[in-house]
Amino acid sequence: MTAILKRCENESLWGRFCNWITSTENRLYIRWFGVLVIPNLLTSTSVFIIAFIAAPPVYIDGIRELVSGSLLYGNNIISGAIIHTSTTIGLHFYLIWEAASVDEWLYNGGPSYELLVLHFLLGVACYMGRKWELSFRLGMRPWIAVAYLAHVTATTVVFLIYPIGQGSFSDGMPLGISGTFNFMIAFQAEHNILIHSFHMLGVAGAFGGSLFSAMHGSLVTSSLIRETTENESANEGYRFGISTMAFNLNGFNFNQSVVDSQGRVINTWADIINRANLNMEVQI
Repeated sequence: MTAILKRCENESLWGRFCNWITSTENRLYIRWFGVLVIPNLLTSTSVFIIAFIAAPPVYIDGIRELVSGSLLYGNNIISGAIIHTSTTIGLHFYLIWEAASVDEWLYNGGPSYELLVLHFLLGVACYMGRKWELSFRLGMRPWIAVAYLAHVTATTVVFLIYPIGQGSFSDGMPLGISGTFNFMIAFQAEHNILIHSFHMLGVAGAFGGSLFSAMHGSLVTSSLIRETTENESANEGYRFGISTMAFNLNGFNFNQSVVDSQGRVINTWADIINRANLNMEVQI
């Protein structure tokens, strides 16, 4: 008979929490960036929903005329928006305890940029870090996080960099459908941005490039999974992690049809255009 003695190691609660947070076996990967993502995005989402429904009118243009954007003050889904901060605030960090009262804080547009947008920007930036961290822990290349960076950058420019350049958060974009179009028209009127070559390159490069980077990265580069251990260089060996494409662009291809699992053709717009072309050719 053999007796085996094993030392009982009691792991601390903090240690178990760290192991759970950093584990890649969880159904939802959290990691340390996720610890920042969750409260920031929950805060911004909660503030957006409450303000979109019930925020009082805001004094924004310096003409003593209040502008309302919430549903309870006569707006609908199309016209409703989170109104940006008052011009009287400028770029000051307008915390709720800096105002004389909550009514004054709401009167100057407190829930918008100072509370909602800054938490949102921090949340999406940390979400990008979470994407990189997950790729790193799985031994993958980080190109999906790089593709996501294009949209994080564009969002930061619209909501943070441009208002700073203009000298006031009141020049930022209202958070709503009509507010977005109003911002676009005002931006074009003031800066003639549609004729700017850098804007053209940015739209084509950032959005088109990130789209195809995400597609190519999810299929090829990001699916190269490290074969080496933590003590070896990652460049020593990779293996292809995906055997079948998750999606394709055959819907835009006139020479290939999209088929289901039974081999039946699924008609796309390309098939409709092709059929119309054949019909016109017959009629000529």
